[in-house]
Amino acid sequence: MARSLGFRWFKAHSIVSLTIGCVLFWAISSQALPAPRIHPLPTVLAQWSDQSGDYFDRVEKTAPEYLIWSRFPVRVYIQPADARSQTWNNLMMQAVKEWQAYFSLELVDRQENADIFIDRSSIPLRFPPTERIRFADTRFELFEQDSILRHRMKIRIQPNRPDLSMLAAARHELGHALGIWGHSPLETDVMYFSQVRTPPVISARDVNTLKRVYEQPTRLGW
Repeated sequence: MARSLGFRWFKAHSIVSLTIGCVLFWAISSQALPAPRIHPLPTVLAQWSDQSGDYFDRVEKTAPEYLIWSRFPVRVYIQPADARSQTWNNLMMQAVKEWQAYFSLELVDRQENADIFIDRSSIPLRFPPTERIRFADTRFELFEQDSILRHRMKIRIQPNRPDLSMLAAARHELGHALGIWGHSPLETDVMYFSQVRTPPVISARDVNTLKRVYEQPTRLGW
């Protein structure tokens, strides 16, 4: 049985026009959480090797340390669009498929069974305190299940945008949801802090950074 913790930590990472944005709604004391430990690497990441570098130094810690999944496959639910907006479904599924090459993900047909929920949402265009324009973000929630600390992710993406823009946003926000809680300084990485004219595909540096994250200790899954 799962229950939400008495204190919740919600934090948002968004892809915006000019700058990154993070917002803290509730803080949770690390004293209430289990000690951080290291999980075995996911199979694909364990086999991955590349010397292109990474941007791990830009990944932020949170209350549970690093946002690492330890049960696989990680289950993803995409909020369906109506028949007139099938493009939305196709683009979101494409983004999931691209990350599946590097990480174990499974699409599910019920939101309550999902670890990651992709919401077709008209989120606010302004993001205080920066007041920059945004059209996608990712938030997480901590909960306890069978005395083990878990988390779930919610991605919000504005629909009715250009196809390339929605696909780029989905790739980027899925990177946050998988554990890259920060942004790259290079335009050639999916996790660059802003959208660019020609959105990049998932780069070796993105995967290197994800692997570095999963080599770290976390309070999640214990």
